Amino acid sequence: MQQSPGDPLAALSNYYSCLYGPVGSAEAIHELSAPQWQVAAQALRRLPGSSVLRLQPLDANSAWLAGLQNGLRAAGYWTDRFFCFGNWYQPVPDGGFGAYWQQRPSALRHSVERGRRRLDHAGAWRIDIHTGDAAGLDNALAAYQTVYAQSWKQPEPCPGFMPGLVHTAAREGWLRLGVLWLGEQPLAAQVWLVHGDKANIYKLAYVKGQDRLSPGSILTAALMEHVMDVDGVREVDYLSGDDAYKRDWMAQRRERVGLVAFDQRHWRGWLAGARHLVGRWRRFLRSAW
Repeated sequence: MQQSPGDPLAALSNYYSCLYGPVGSAEAIHELSAPQWQVAAQALRRLPGSSVLRLQPLDANSAWLAGLQNGLRAAGYWTDRFFCFGNWYQPVPDGGFGAYWQQRPSALRHSVERGRRRLDHAGAWRIDIHTGDAAGLDNALAAYQTVYAQSWKQPEPCPGFMPGLVHTAAREGWLRLGVLWLGEQPLAAQVWLVHGDKANIYKLAYVKGQDRLSPGSILTAALMEHVMDVDGVREVDYLSGDDAYKRDWMAQRRERVGLVAFDQRHWRGWLAGARHLVGRWRRFLRSAW
């Protein structure tokens, strides 16, 4: 995509991005010195649009973010951070899913148990978990799209993205696509991505009006058990959002932030920085009132 004149130098991220950061090993990036970060900032200043830099979403506690921010300040930028979203996650305890499930609130565990009993009375039901580019994947993807269209979710802004992601993840071995079926009707579907020792809950939906059967919670519990006990992950990540239900499934929360930087040696940087500061003060005054 071509950058228009006056546009800020922005992260290669979009609506679907849950975390942004530098390419390379964490160890190598952590070892970068303050002068090296300053050299990196000077290199950024030579790029088009670098009078204003905007990166998001970022790990607020990452060492590389602090290093980059210090390097930008040394290179003549004024920097500021802003909140993007909360990120709920769960380290896998010793004992795997069994230990994890006992740690969950009793209301959640009883809801899943009641939902299973109600499904038993409703008819034959099953859960399929697809992990690769094998027979049945297209049918599972169609089921996911059917469930999504019948859920409370807003339509995807880029309809081709999820099918492309599912097939790519299947080829790479990352995919965990779960579908809960009642007879031949899909009631819930979720797309998880597993890479290394981490499982990411990327998309989830259930058919609107089926709350009594708790299909979404039942499917989440099944996928939790799969990634913890079969895949052996060490962490499960709910990615973006502070939705209330995530507190029942996850034990810990962290924040994702954005970084803006304004080049004080360029008039565009001064103007954008002033606008940012005025907007920040207006938000503060509104919250104070």
